[in-house]
Amino acid sequence: MASRGAIETSKLKQNLEEQLDRLMQQLQDLEECREELDADEYEETKKETLEQLSEFNDSLKKIMSGNMTLIDELSGMQLAIQAAISQAFKTPEVIRMFAKKQPGQLRTRLAEMDRDLMVGKLGRDLYTQQKGEILTALRKLGEKLTPDDETFLSANAGAALSQFERVSSDLGSGDKVFALASFEVEKSKQ
Repeated sequence: MASRGAIETSKLKQNLEEQLDRLMQQLQDLEECREELDADEYEETKKETLEQLSEFNDSLKKIMSGNMTLIDELSGMQLAIQAAISQAFKTPEVIRMFAKKQPGQLRTRLAEMDRDLMVGKLGRDLYTQQKGEILTALRKLGEKLTPDDETFLSANAGAALSQFERVSSDLGSGDKVFALASFEVEKSKQ
């Protein structure tokens, strides 16, 4: 019996996820090695990675315009790209887990951060930033937040996270997601 494109769709999705993983790993590696690079080298490498994300976004646009069966699958990737480009999320690890719809791993990361903060391994500012990113990602994935988490988020969500959450909740279709992601890509190029 013919697969009617199911195998091809699955392979395409796998390839796209691997490409997104590679780009997110590249961003994470860059952040981890920031101290070892001079400012110009860091900025150049980051710019190149964002350009690759932009090209990836353009490829997703072409795929989405021609194959409607993939729109739902690609919308999550579009939001992840939008978040990376717009700098709403500064932690590539969080972007990756969000794109792959992994709330369990996000919650595990949050628990690790709580522990690291208690033992002094993680600074308060970085903790606040990353916890805000994780809670926003969990909310966007439809996860229920505790009242304490909601309070933390409303008190500590930065403007970029708030804008990302507000805009992405207004998006109903893949076309709107793409339009916003394209806008963010173009804005980042300038």
